[in-house]
Amino acid sequence: MELRQLRYFAVLAEELNFTRAAARLHISQPPLSLQIAQLERELGVRLFDRNNRRVALTEAGEAFLNDVRLTLGRLSDATLRVRDVDQGAAGRIEIGLSGSHFLGPVPTLIARYTKRYPQVSVLLNEMNPAAQLEALRGHRLDVSISRTKVDDDVLQSMPLWPDPVVVALPRDHALTDRKRLALQDLMDEAFVVLRQETSGFARALGQACAQAGVALKIVQTVAEVPAQVALVEAGLGVALIPRSACRYVGERIAVRPLSVKVGDGMVYAVTHRQNSRRALDSFLRAALEIGQEQGQSPAGD
Repeated sequence: MELRQLRYFAVLAEELNFTRAAARLHISQPPLSLQIAQLERELGVRLFDRNNRRVALTEAGEAFLNDVRLTLGRLSDATLRVRDVDQGAAGRIEIGLSGSHFLGPVPTLIARYTKRYPQVSVLLNEMNPAAQLEALRGHRLDVSISRTKVDDDVLQSMPLWPDPVVVALPRDHALTDRKRLALQDLMDEAFVVLRQETSGFARALGQACAQAGVALKIVQTVAEVPAQVALVEAGLGVALIPRSACRYVGERIAVRPLSVKVGDGMVYAVTHRQNSRRALDSFLRAALEIGQEQGQSPAGD
């Protein structure tokens, strides 16, 4: 049984006229008659009662028509779906990110992307940065939203949007009377820091402080930026955090820009070089749109 025969049968069942059915199918009448006869022989039943004046479905033909319509409908749906997958409009994306990214443009990106591509399943995985890179290398994630650029034989990075490092201070801190701070101004401060063993961003901040001659006096080490903000608010110390993390703190803490850029101040999409998911391509295009709205380069304040 061929798919062509099912299509021929469905059209003839609708037209109940070989001449009209052949015209719809853009074939001549003899091939249509031949294919219907072959289909009936294969099934071992008559699908049509026909004579010189009329063509009518048999009871078996009516039952077969219902199943054929379901089959052709499913095939049509499958055809559309596979084309959507090929064009990046359907499929599945596994995204790894730290919790602090929810304070930046990521929620807007996800909402816009899922509205534009409702047939793509977007799964968000909150993981520490080191675990994200391991999952990327093992093809368990499709993309990592990261503040650390990674380019090697396996992974590659694409800049998305600026998110410069700023200083978070308790509201009553003496340094809040300054509009901008240098790392050297923090020489004697107690720091709340991220764990360097799981975060390339944290290691980069530590290296920047060391290069500036600032030996960090660490009072607390935490896993996520929101925890840093909470401890700064409680007065335990100061912290170097991404500017996006200050979005919802309001008057709870004081935030001051740095006089010199620390790191490159960018957020990246890190992907596996051999990831061929088309949905990932459409996601990255949407992320770049958000990045263009946020600005092409990190702002100073």
